[in-house]
Amino acid sequence: MSKKNKFKGVNTICTHVGQVKDEQFGGSVSPIYPGTSYEYIDIELDRYPRYSSTPNQEFLSKKIAALEGTEDAMIFGSGMAAISTSLLAFLSSGDHIVLQNDIYGGTRNLVEAQFKRYGIEYSFTEGIDIKSFEEKIQKNTKAIYIETPSNPLLKIVDIKQIAKLSKANGLISFIDNTFATPLIQKPHELGIDIVLQSATKYFGGHSDICAGAIAASSEHREIIWNLSKNIGGSLSDYTAWLLERSMKTLSVRFFRQQKNAVELANYLSKCDMIDKIYYPGLPSHKGHDIAKDQMDGFGAVISFELNKKIDPETFLKSLEMINPSMSFAGVESTMLSPAETSHYLLTPEDRLAQGITDNLIRFSVGIEDVPDVVYDFEQALNKCK
Repeated sequence: MSKKNKFKGVNTICTHVGQVKDEQFGGSVSPIYPGTSYEYIDIELDRYPRYSSTPNQEFLSKKIAALEGTEDAMIFGSGMAAISTSLLAFLSSGDHIVLQNDIYGGTRNLVEAQFKRYGIEYSFTEGIDIKSFEEKIQKNTKAIYIETPSNPLLKIVDIKQIAKLSKANGLISFIDNTFATPLIQKPHELGIDIVLQSATKYFGGHSDICAGAIAASSEHREIIWNLSKNIGGSLSDYTAWLLERSMKTLSVRFFRQQKNAVELANYLSKCDMIDKIYYPGLPSHKGHDIAKDQMDGFGAVISFELNKKIDPETFLKSLEMINPSMSFAGVESTMLSPAETSHYLLTPEDRLAQGITDNLIRFSVGIEDVPDVVYDFEQALNKCK
């Protein structure tokens, strides 16, 4: 069980909590422990990479738990490793899970492609209001899974209501908290059991790390850990060290990105070449009021639909600074077409049912100067006229 963290400020937590102390030389950064074989006699903790218990793995988990406000945390080799291991740790053949319809395409593909093989039943909600979840609960339902803000339309689910519904029915609740990060949203404090992160995104922040994380009570973490030892989706020592190093600047990066996103969302909302814009920080967003209640900010991702006269591929190829690339949350601004990337595995019908059109662009805002981002956006649009 992780000890209660005595530091409260996010900048302090990011900088200091979870650092491995260099006992030998007194270095100011964590040393790397690449060993795969450790002493075990008279040692309380069996250290082994697959057990996620080497020093770099163990201490990085403490940083994540401190940020999420949970007793414990655990790191994985990818976000999907964290998601799949966590879900399978609590679901067995004959069980049923209710999932939000608007979730990351990789998570949805995991459910649709694999769960039937394990005899796990599932239902996707029609909407995101509490009634949409409540009506899908069955006698064999064991869990509820949400993602808010959602990828890529940034829909907002009422976390407190989901937590209350889950507890009233004895269900385990899961949330993908990647878009918000614990800097502006702490789902565990709002009643959610298992908090999931693609640490590839804001935790890494430099588009060079692939990792995942869970944060939960020590009891729930133990259940997930017991399965993880068999599945083996652990994070390497060097990547764990690099991720801990990257997380020291998490709050500095994220809050600059969020500040830029607010400015750019207001700019894009006035652009006549855009038909729709999705950003919870805008009063016009359907989930704006709920977001204000459960978040301390609105994040740094904006999605928008280009005018149908504009070819999205031509637009993306015309960008000079903004990189049309996969993933998001790096310090550099990126754009992509969800229909061609993150939600490519979904059928066209499923994409449209979620509101993901071919003209939808997901915009991950970086730390650049806003006028330069605006310039690049406008010159690309001009080439499409």
